[in-house]
Amino acid sequence: MSKPTALSIGIARGGLEVKQFMRQRESVVFTMLFPLILLAIFGSVFSNSIADGVTFSQYFVAGMIASGLVNTGFQQLAIMIPMEREFGTLKRLRGTPMPASSYFIGKAILVTVSMLIQVFLLLAAGVAFFGVNLPTSAHKWLLLAALLILGSACSTILGIAFSNVPKSGRGASAVVSPVVIVLQFFSGVFFIFTDLPHWMQQVAAIFPLKWLTQGMRSVFLPDTFAAQEVAKSWEGGRTAIILFVWLVVGLFFAVKTFRWENK
Repeated sequence: MSKPTALSIGIARGGLEVKQFMRQRESVVFTMLFPLILLAIFGSVFSNSIADGVTFSQYFVAGMIASGLVNTGFQQLAIMIPMEREFGTLKRLRGTPMPASSYFIGKAILVTVSMLIQVFLLLAAGVAFFGVNLPTSAHKWLLLAALLILGSACSTILGIAFSNVPKSGRGASAVVSPVVIVLQFFSGVFFIFTDLPHWMQQVAAIFPLKWLTQGMRSVFLPDTFAAQEVAKSWEGGRTAIILFVWLVVGLFFAVKTFRWENK
């Protein structure tokens, strides 16, 4: 029998992560339904059109998909991993043959599965109740798939890297949640990005959520809307480069700083 590889162990770990997550009913309901609740609130309050043929719901659903990547990847892992470390789960895993890379793969699979379910529910509700139009070309669907893959990877790695910042599992939520909320407001998730103050736009441009949100708008909004962006275009190439740079930086710090137990 051949020796298990890091990839095969990671895939097995990912299946276990998904099963454990699905058994936590409160977490599943909140994670999956929270974006739908926000869509219902904002879609009902802001029912007007923001451009020719573009409703606020159409604009908002793009931001919510990007924000969902951050919530299920960065925020969830940056809170979950310190708790697992504090409860001794990681210490016990360290005593097994599983390398850290397999643990990372397992978390990436959990984020991917959660995100796919979220996107499906969000688009289904948007089409059924808020008149959201789905992409009509294969190019747009391929772009959506690419953004989901790159965004999930980036969010997962950054979540693992940031998980070393909270000093304890109990305080992780207090450290991570404000960061995510501020970035959501700065990145045009809840409001039209070009309506935000210039300094907010400049700060948001440093972080990946702004570019994920803009990339999702290029999928769900007509190409004519690109003229209303800050750069008067979708900046697809720049979006890919910035997300990839954050992925590499996050991977570096995740590998260098990840620890199985508290010091």
